Amino acid sequence: MASSSVPKIKNICVFCGSNPGKEKEFLESANHLGRVLAERKIHLVYGGGSLGLMGSVSIAAFLGGSQVLGVIPKALAEWDIIGKTVGEELQVSAMSERLSVMFNHADAFIALPGGLGTLEEIFHISSWAQLNIHQKPIGLLNVNGFYNTLLSFLDHAVEQQFLTFSARQILISAATAEQLIDELQSFIPVIDSSMSRLNWSITERRKKLRLDLSLSL
Repeated sequence: MASSSVPKIKNICVFCGSNPGKEKEFLESANHLGRVLAERKIHLVYGGGSLGLMGSVSIAAFLGGSQVLGVIPKALAEWDIIGKTVGEELQVSAMSERLSVMFNHADAFIALPGGLGTLEEIFHISSWAQLNIHQKPIGLLNVNGFYNTLLSFLDHAVEQQFLTFSARQILISAATAEQLIDELQSFIPVIDSSMSRLNWSITERRKKLRLDLSLSL
C-alpha cells in the first residue's frame, strides 16, 4: 500500500521493444500494462510508433482512456520506421533529446522487455537516479523472467564492489503490472551519502551561464 507521503504517480514512461518478441506473453503483458495504466488513470509517455510492444502498450492505454504522448526523433518519423504514433506525437531532433523529454514528462518509469535501446534508456535513467539527479521510481516488468539474468548480473556487480547496495535498490522488479505499479507508488529512494551532497541545480545554472556567455561573444 502506497504511503500517503509519496506523491501520486500521474504519468509513467514505458520503455520497450518495437519488436513483439518471441513469446506471446510479451505482447500480452504490454497490452495488459496499457489497460492497467488506463484503469488507474495514469497517462503514458513512450517512444512513439505502433509496432511491437510499443504499439501494444500505447494502443491499450489510449483505448482505455489514458492520455498518450509519443516522443519520436524526426529521422524515425520521416521514414516511418516504427509505425504511426498513437495519441499525441512530439517530434524531437535527436535520441538524447527524446530521452530528456520523456524524462521531464514522467513521474516514474517501467521497462518491458526490449533490446539495446530499451536497456540504454533504463540504465541511463537509473544512472541519473544513482547520481541523485532525480528520485523518480524505476521498474522492470519481468515478463517470463526476461530480466532474471540482468538482475543476477547487478547482484554480481554489487558483490564485486562496482555497484553499491543502495544503487542496486534503484531498479524495482515485479512479474505483473499491478504489483510493479504498486511498488513504484510506494517506493522510497535510498540515496548514497556521497551522492546526496551533489547539487545539480547549481550545475545546470552554470551550464546555462556558459551557454549565454558563448552566445554573446
